[in-house]
Amino acid sequence: MFIPANPYDMNCPSRDLLDLIGDKWSILIVCCLQQGPVRTGALMRQVGGISQKMLTQTLRELETNGFVERISYPEVPPRVEYRLTELGISFSALARTMEQWVIAHYEQILLHRDQAQGA
Repeated sequence: MFIPANPYDMNCPSRDLLDLIGDKWSILIVCCLQQGPVRTGALMRQVGGISQKMLTQTLRELETNGFVERISYPEVPPRVEYRLTELGISFSALARTMEQWVIAHYEQILLHRDQAQGA
C-alpha cells in the first residue's frame, strides 16, 4: 500500500529526502552539474571547502535517490563522470533559484545579522 509523503510527520521517510535536497553540498553539486557531465576532481575544484569524503558521500546519496547518474568509462586509468538525471534536472531548477536568492539577498541578510549582534 502506497502512503503519500507527509514531511510534517516525524516518522515519514520523506524527511530523509528533505535532508538531502536541503543540504548545502547537494545544492551546490547539483548546480555544478547543470552544465553537463563533470568529473570528481572538477567538482572538488568548483565546490570550495568540500572534502573528498563529503563529495563522495553526497554523490552516492544523490545517485541512490535518482538525482545523479555515475558514468564509468572502461579506460586505463579509470575515468568517472557524474551527470544529472531527468529528476536531477527538475530539481536543479529549484536549486539554482535558491542559489540566486542567496546571492540577491546576501547583503541584506548580513545587515540584519550585524543589527542583531549589535543589539
